[in-house]
Amino acid sequence: MHRRTFLRLSAGASLAQSASKPNIVLIYADDIGYGDLGCYGARRVRTPNIDALAARGLRFTDAHSSSATCTPSRYSMLTGEYAWRKKGTGVLPGDARLIIEEGRPTLASALRGAGYKTGVVGKWHLGLGNGDLDWNGEIKPGPLEVGFDYAFLLPATGDRVPCVYVENHRVAGLDPADPIRVAYGKPIGDEPTGKKNPEKLTTHPSHGHDMAIVNGVSRIGYMTGGAKALWVDEDMAGVMTAKAVAFIEQHRSSPFFLYFATHDIHVPRLPHKRFRGKTPMGPRGDAIVEFDWSVGEVLRALDKHGLTRNTLVLVTSDNGPVVDDGYKDGAVEKLGDHKPAGPWRGGKYSQFEGGTRVPLIARWPERIRPGVSKALVGQLDFIASLGAIAGVARPDSARDSVDVSKALLGSSPEGRVSLVEHARGLAYREGGWKVIAPNAGPRVNASTRTELGNSPQAQLYDLASDPGETRDLAAAQPERVRAMLQALEKIAGPQ
Repeated sequence: MHRRTFLRLSAGASLAQSASKPNIVLIYADDIGYGDLGCYGARRVRTPNIDALAARGLRFTDAHSSSATCTPSRYSMLTGEYAWRKKGTGVLPGDARLIIEEGRPTLASALRGAGYKTGVVGKWHLGLGNGDLDWNGEIKPGPLEVGFDYAFLLPATGDRVPCVYVENHRVAGLDPADPIRVAYGKPIGDEPTGKKNPEKLTTHPSHGHDMAIVNGVSRIGYMTGGAKALWVDEDMAGVMTAKAVAFIEQHRSSPFFLYFATHDIHVPRLPHKRFRGKTPMGPRGDAIVEFDWSVGEVLRALDKHGLTRNTLVLVTSDNGPVVDDGYKDGAVEKLGDHKPAGPWRGGKYSQFEGGTRVPLIARWPERIRPGVSKALVGQLDFIASLGAIAGVARPDSARDSVDVSKALLGSSPEGRVSLVEHARGLAYREGGWKVIAPNAGPRVNASTRTELGNSPQAQLYDLASDPGETRDLAAAQPERVRAMLQALEKIAGPQ
């Protein structure tokens, strides 16, 4: 073959490969449990958009967030490193500094290096700035410094100040004449608080959450100013979903990666009025319906622009479920026979399976055949796996991320061989076996009533025969316990 002809064919093949790269949409729910969705067994709440996605995609039954709380899960998912390896990655206050170092490779920067336009919309909770942030000026470093081309953020959580959106490097809609002040120590000035002025509240706390009052809800932390920039809780899902859809529309002509991290169903649960009363479970159930609507809007945007066939959509959650997480919203009283964690024990904050075993649905019509996968996969594997799908190598810093792309695409039933689960302490999965390392501390979270899995002795469970972790086999199988704890120590160091 003539050399010039060969070069033309090679260039054509390269372009064809580039054109076949899927768009990637990662929809990351907040506090959605394994049993909160219809396709995972829920009956008291309907999730038709997610159920349809699962029917046309691959539904995973052994997928895990890397922690039973939000900040460490998000850190691990974006960096490919277990958060417990790094100090300062616990649940952050709203004024925390950015905990991902500038220049460190992330899922976003890896995909951007592969030619993707990258955007994050929704809850961030990984800190902003260098520790002395002025909310009235340029807000950096942040997502734009760790791989994203566009960002529209809820800086921390809905129950923490500041109660404003940040778009790229600025608070959205801020009036310079009404500057924002934020504090997590002493109150600022003589502003009313939930503790001192409960008569000003429309939603009351059940524990904590009694500081600054915004939109009739008292939060964690103190804040003054920024009146025109304050979010309205009931409109939050609509605002963020619209930004996600706009990002898809803007970048529909080139490969894009959208990380859409919803606020639903985190507290305070204040869904828009069109979703209220849609379930018998009160605001928590109605917020699940609102989350399903957000998923549906994103899917409709993909359909509208002819992007569905070559877009990989992932829907998952940052940790397991919690019912009462700080506000009196009737979630406990109206739960009925709904099981937020499905067959698993525990939930958010817990070392039992309910803490990190979360829904994961993957749909890519061009490559994924519908079905159910039992493969063991972790969200910290996204950087290696999505990178492999996009044709980019795993960064060296993503040392805990494993390429499970074959499992994600359904071409292999095998995923990880082992996985470390993280809450207050560590647990270790190897196939269907699980050991929980000895850990002092309360057995139940007094505020949320979640079983935490703490015990001064190691615990051993056979999840294949005992998914509810009801029979501790440690005394009967000391050799297996010893071997698994040694394997965990090899990964994590002495516990």
